[in-house]
Amino acid sequence: MADLNIPNLNIKSDKYIFKKKLNLRRKSKKQLFTEAFFLFIFSVLLVYINYLIPNKNLLLQKLPSTINKSSLLLIDLFSYLFEIFLVIFIFASSFTALLLMIGSFYRLFRVSKRKSKQISYK
Repeated sequence: MADLNIPNLNIKSDKYIFKKKLNLRRKSKKQLFTEAFFLFIFSVLLVYINYLIPNKNLLLQKLPSTINKSSLLLIDLFSYLFEIFLVIFIFASSFTALLLMIGSFYRLFRVSKRKSKQISYK
């Protein structure tokens, strides 16, 4: 009897888990009109800013060569970054190796200098 599972009928289905969070209220005509007005103003502003840019045709004609040059510069940048990280790794590994050698020599020196009658307690 102890292992009998009785289903809980008060648990809501997972299908309706977000139903209460949805905004089901419709927008008023006034609110829709103001949103449309702001969208129109923003689009006119973008068209005006685009109109103010000089030599648009020349910029569009130079676009493929500009993309080519920038991609070559990006490749050079990554190759230089690889070389820089390689040099940093060389310095860091050399410094670490030096510290490890000093530590090993110090430990060998301490072991060789230890008295034979000394008892270590653990």
